[in-house]
Formats: sequence, C-alpha cells, structure tokens
Amino acid sequence: MTLVAPVAINRGSVFLCTPTAVWDGDGPIWCAEGPKVRIAGVAAREMDGSCTTNQPCPRVGAIDARDRLVALFGGPRGTRPEGHIKVQSGTMRCVSDGSAGGSRTAAWCTSPAFGDLSCAVVQAGGAVRWARYWKSHVCR
Repeated sequence: MTLVAPVAINRGSVFLCTPTAVWDGDGPIWCAEGPKVRIAGVAAREMDGSCTTNQPCPRVGAIDARDRLVALFGGPRGTRPEGHIKVQSGTMRCVSDGSAGGSRTAAWCTSPAFGDLSCAVVQAGGAVRWARYWKSHVCR
C-alpha cells in the first residue's frame, strides 16, 4: 500500500523513502512511501538547462546531472508518462529539512548503497553545494 503525502513532511521528522522515479539532478525523487524528496543542500540545473536566479549554477547539464543521480539509484528502469525516469533502489532513511515548495520535502537522506545522498550527488558531479542550505552539513 502506498501512502499519500499531500504536503511536505515537517522539519526534523524522520521518514523512509524507497526511490521509484527521478525528475532532475536535485529531485524531486518520488518515494514508494508517498513523499517527493528534494535533495537538501544542493543545486542542479533545471531540465530546460537553466539555473534558477539566486542559486548556484553547476557546469554539468541538466540531463547529465539527472543521469548521474539515476546511476546512484542503480540505473534507469524506464520512463513514466510525465517524463520521470523510473529507478529501483534500496530504502533510504531521511530527515526532513521542511518544505521545498508544493508537496516536496527537502531532506537529508542516507542510503545503504552509497551513504549520504547530498554528498553523493555532489561527489558524482551532478549538483553543487548550496551554502544557504548546506550550512554545517558534513560528508562522512
């Protein structure tokens, strides 16, 4: 049974996310449990290749950034009708950093496969640290 998360998960709440689909290099990541996760502390290009005003703009293109995130989740498993790339990965433990707009939750997630998700996407080169939100986060 899939839970529905119509709004963002409250800051500080711990939740599980089993990734099922990815939109771009910093999310949202659709979770089987219901939430849509925006990876906390990082920035990636929008799917049209642009960068949002007042946020860091990584050199890597949007498709490449998305594909690097998809690779962390074990590679593509198809495409959803709206364009999200299907993935299948182990369940992550996430801590909400609050709303990321709409029904998305900014979250710091940890995967048994690759560790800290925010650190992994930066190390993979698909996203860059966004100091405003990264704050004192430490990659271990």
